[in-house]
Amino acid sequence: MMISTERIIYCINPTCDRPANSIGERICTNCQTPLIHRYLWATGNLAANISPGTQVAERYEVIKQQIWLDTQPGLPPEAPQDLAKAVIPYLKLYQQHLHLPQAYGFAPSLEVDGDDILLLENVPIDETGNLYPTIADACEQATAVRQIYWLWQILQLWQPLAELGVEQSLVIPDNLRVQGWCVRLVELHPTQTDEKLSLGNLGHSWQSWIALAQPQVAQSLQNIVEQMCDRAINLETITTQLNTLLLSAAAELPLSLQVAGATDIGTELSQNEDTCYPNTDEPYDPLMPRLSMVCDGIGGHQGGEVASQMAVQSLKLQIRALLAEVAEQTEPVAPKLLQEQLEASLRVVNNLICSRNDEQKRQGRERMATTLVMALQLPQRIVTISGWHSDNAHELYLANIGDSRAYWITRNYCQLITVDDDVAWREVRYGKSLYRQALQREDATALTQALGTKDAESLRLAIQRFIIDEEGLLLLCSDGLSDNDWVEHSWQDFAVPVLTGELSIAEAVQNLINLANQKNGHDNTSVVLTLCRLSQEYLVPVTSLSPSVEMVEETPEVEEPALTQSAQALLDLDLTEEPTPPPYIPPMPIKKPNRRKKPLVTVGGLLALLVGGTTLGLLAWWQINPQTFQQMCRKLPQTMESICPQ
Repeated sequence: MMISTERIIYCINPTCDRPANSIGERICTNCQTPLIHRYLWATGNLAANISPGTQVAERYEVIKQQIWLDTQPGLPPEAPQDLAKAVIPYLKLYQQHLHLPQAYGFAPSLEVDGDDILLLENVPIDETGNLYPTIADACEQATAVRQIYWLWQILQLWQPLAELGVEQSLVIPDNLRVQGWCVRLVELHPTQTDEKLSLGNLGHSWQSWIALAQPQVAQSLQNIVEQMCDRAINLETITTQLNTLLLSAAAELPLSLQVAGATDIGTELSQNEDTCYPNTDEPYDPLMPRLSMVCDGIGGHQGGEVASQMAVQSLKLQIRALLAEVAEQTEPVAPKLLQEQLEASLRVVNNLICSRNDEQKRQGRERMATTLVMALQLPQRIVTISGWHSDNAHELYLANIGDSRAYWITRNYCQLITVDDDVAWREVRYGKSLYRQALQREDATALTQALGTKDAESLRLAIQRFIIDEEGLLLLCSDGLSDNDWVEHSWQDFAVPVLTGELSIAEAVQNLINLANQKNGHDNTSVVLTLCRLSQEYLVPVTSLSPSVEMVEETPEVEEPALTQSAQALLDLDLTEEPTPPPYIPPMPIKKPNRRKKPLVTVGGLLALLVGGTTLGLLAWWQINPQTFQQMCRKLPQTMESICPQ
């Protein structure tokens, strides 16, 4: 350990012969490779006592107390083979990467025989090495919807953190930071075994923020906090009340959406296995601009392209039906039910592709499949906190399978909001390895799941729900663009001009495809951009998917609305319930060579019974393959056969 006299950061390009650069430079002055400034949080009291300006292990520059910069980000950090118990929650909670840091590696301590210092990445630190503000610091200037949204995110984290014994992390005010809309934790703090925390403890920690709440929501939030302190109340009741208040506040804001998308074959391939929606010059569809999708096909010619097209067309049918059903409701549909509906739709798509594989007797790597990233802005009607009826509660639902990605981008930051289904993250999920360790595997980027490789019961699906409370860009893309972190390196070049009105979203889409072809031309590329505006001046009329429905005045203790009879009947079959998992056997991943993706290795099987979904989910199957659809209809319970089209 030494005091640094010259602040140097090294290029990550292993072939660069002059990799030293001054800290703060964006690109290497020698080889023009983008430089990575990876700020880390050094945990523990030992790290807190190390002075700024110190260099640790000839690698880490101490910028401020407990904030270190890795000056050699191209090298893997040190990590033990046997991971300490304190590290496991970081690994198990990987799916919450938007809110939680990840274990990065270890550095030696100053103390003789002292424990190594755990370093965390993905910490709420900005590009200048400063922590983002606390909720208390940001609360007074925040809108009512953002204040509620922060509390909603904390409430959603309560149960998963409590299951791993780290819920204490949510009641330490300085540990909670905000990056725009997003609540982020500095680190995880284990809860003492003799101090079981309750919702009352969480509610008590909110009191100082409630005092800063906007007047129109302050009393409602105070009522919720008082209920949290009542031992008889449960998490579900509080969640329902806070969600209703969140939607009512969000519905006060204007919202306009513009979308553009395109797909490109790349510079080295002879066919395009990607499919996106919407696509260049696609005729107007009432689903625009609320629905966007990117699918990256796997399986070669007449395989991957077929799978990606089937997924897009089937989901368009099902989402159209879902939007129509939601429009008929007189009360907001709960997020959990909507997530179940979307999950059921994805299982329908999976089984459509799987059925085609079985019919064509495709085995192993011949089986076609597709990745998917899909975003749906759901325009639910709701009574606002001011008492008027709004037709949009600003909900955004996001689903992804495989390694196609979604990013939320504003003028100030770029957030990756999906997690790739690959071997590296699988190792993290099972608590076997730190992410940077797992990346050293030869098969680190091999996919572990995609739509269509095997039966739907084997899919592990996660549907995220967001609230649009700021202007920004939602970017969906295949790995033809996201490989080698080109979105993270280049987002300012295209996002800021779009958000300032200097560039259209169609032009931005084309610019991104050009960038992908220049940097990652070995693959197909698909890009869909949705511009979300909250300014009244940008509002444009949007064609409704169904006639307007008269709103019913809100009454207390109204049961959650049901969907249409056929959709609910499918849900009632409870076919989407995951079976008890067998002993862990790592899936057989497949490497992604530079030239193109290859299919996952999987064992073929018969198409499982159709799992949950909307009525048009059935119609999608019926239209694509009526013969096998009718065969499966005969296997449904007698009471269900009537919903099958003849």
